[in-house]
Amino acid sequence: MNFRNLIMWGLIVLLSVGLFNLFQEPRGAKIQSEQIPFSKFLKEVDSGRVVQVEIQGNNINGVLSDGSKFKTYSPNYPELVGKLSDKGVSIVASPVEDKMPSLLGVLLSWFPMLLLIGVWIFFMRQMQGGRGGAMGFGKSKAKLLTEAQGKVTFNDVAGIEEAKEEVEEIVEFLKDPKKFRRLGGKIPKGALLIGPPGTGKTLLAKAIAGEADVPFFTISGSDFVEMFVGVGASRVRDMFEQGKKHAPCIIFIDEIDAVGRSRGAGLGGGNDEREQTLNQLLVEMDGFDTNEGIILIAATNRPDVLDPALLRPGRFDRQVVVPNPDILGREAILKVHIRKINTGPDVKLRTIARGTPGFSGADLANLINESALLAARKNKRVVTMSDVEEAKDKVMMGAERRSMVMSEEEKKLTAYHEGGHAIVALNEKASDPIHKATIIPRGRALGMVMRLPERDQLSVTREKMYSDIAVAMGGRIAEELIFGYEKITSGASSDIDMATKMAKNMVTRYGMSKDLGTVAYGDNEDEVFLGRSITRQQNMSEETAKKVDYEVKKIVDAGYERARKVLTEKIDDLHKIAKALLVYETLTGDEIRDLILKNVQPSKLSKKEEEAADDKASSAIDSIGLKPKPAL
Repeated sequence: MNFRNLIMWGLIVLLSVGLFNLFQEPRGAKIQSEQIPFSKFLKEVDSGRVVQVEIQGNNINGVLSDGSKFKTYSPNYPELVGKLSDKGVSIVASPVEDKMPSLLGVLLSWFPMLLLIGVWIFFMRQMQGGRGGAMGFGKSKAKLLTEAQGKVTFNDVAGIEEAKEEVEEIVEFLKDPKKFRRLGGKIPKGALLIGPPGTGKTLLAKAIAGEADVPFFTISGSDFVEMFVGVGASRVRDMFEQGKKHAPCIIFIDEIDAVGRSRGAGLGGGNDEREQTLNQLLVEMDGFDTNEGIILIAATNRPDVLDPALLRPGRFDRQVVVPNPDILGREAILKVHIRKINTGPDVKLRTIARGTPGFSGADLANLINESALLAARKNKRVVTMSDVEEAKDKVMMGAERRSMVMSEEEKKLTAYHEGGHAIVALNEKASDPIHKATIIPRGRALGMVMRLPERDQLSVTREKMYSDIAVAMGGRIAEELIFGYEKITSGASSDIDMATKMAKNMVTRYGMSKDLGTVAYGDNEDEVFLGRSITRQQNMSEETAKKVDYEVKKIVDAGYERARKVLTEKIDDLHKIAKALLVYETLTGDEIRDLILKNVQPSKLSKKEEEAADDKASSAIDSIGLKPKPAL
């Protein structure tokens, strides 16, 4: 509170005190006294009606014999006291200063008023002071990052080299603008980071904050909109006002799709709170008022729903795509995260990167963290490759549910089901190699056959899709061939769902049907986006829809027959894999190939042998390598 505010509050308090004094009742005001002339007072004294008087200077207050009170003003009359004494009047004399209120009395009388004034000042300061006050809802919630500890730099960002180069240029421009202005170049007004979740968009923005020597404001898209109308637009204005004060600076808006959704004639009209916020953002970014030195960086994983006006050059001059990393990017990301844990010499990052296609940066960070937790659970001092493999299986397939009680019949059925998938996958040339097969319940599945591609796939061939559909049908065919049609189970529901979706995409999106041709047929079951999709037309007639359904069924049936043909011819291999799964519960891809192609049994312990080994290891003597002597 500055000096001017202090003077203002002092004047308010004085005025309040004056008003209180003005309207305060004087002491004794409740007892009314009649004002009489001095001559009448003398007559009353002479008649003996005056009982008591109080003389205070020239003021006289008295009581008559009938109880009525009076007051009068006496001139300089020396014989008055003697006259009153002769008539037997009780006389009380007091000085004029005696009736003045004391300091304590004043404070006591003023305490309620002062208390109310203090409470009022407190609430006014709470309402107007700071961004979090009751009256501060129109203020921006952007945080100014000035962190010295835990700072993220470009060295902590890996796997997205192209995106990093784009934003590095912005930071370099802020540090040395003359280098670029020499040729007439202008600083980009905004950069939009686009990519799937977990690819490192927010991390990249934090790295910009760590590298740039300029103020860095960060805010989420949801922080603009609250329950009051017009708050979002007010916060946008305040945010840019702060930016102008600290220019040159960077403003980072995370999840901008919360306020940047496409405007349209929705059911609520065009005057809703979110649209007002977006309109204000558009005006501030490219309006009549120039915002020199303010660079806006935004991140989203939903670029399809953003307003076109937000994406045009002049607002977001650069759209930086942050994709999922390739094998080299995954290896670089693993190097960043592996620095934080103690690893053994057998950990091969290239092997881990090859075995994790499609993983994002967040997935890889979670993988390394899970491996460290597993190693710590086993009381290990370093993280080994086996821990990483176990963590990878946990992340990909879910945690093992060994406590689930399965009957022998269910285990046998699951083993043949997964064996069917494995046999078809081995005999389909376009199928991905088998990574692992297990009948241990993981996640929501009773068993699983995991296939991993040998390299990152940017596109999928028609042959590959047909092979995947055949592999998906392999489990149901194996159940039918071994146990009969009446014994088939609901375990193939996810396989059937996957095959149907893939076949439908082949027909309606990829143009892989000869009868329907290379025409995109819209799916009328998409999510309705108000303002844009509510007025869409159905671009598929009923006759065409019937043809689409027929083609989808034909593709799925073709995959079904391919799987049936393979399993009928390779029924002996199916029995081999099923029996091996019942014994060992989990088989790697190499073990499955050795078993089928070379007839080599897995060299690891069976389930019963593992349980027996565990029972032996439970002895303290056995744990140190000693064997008890046989009894004599």
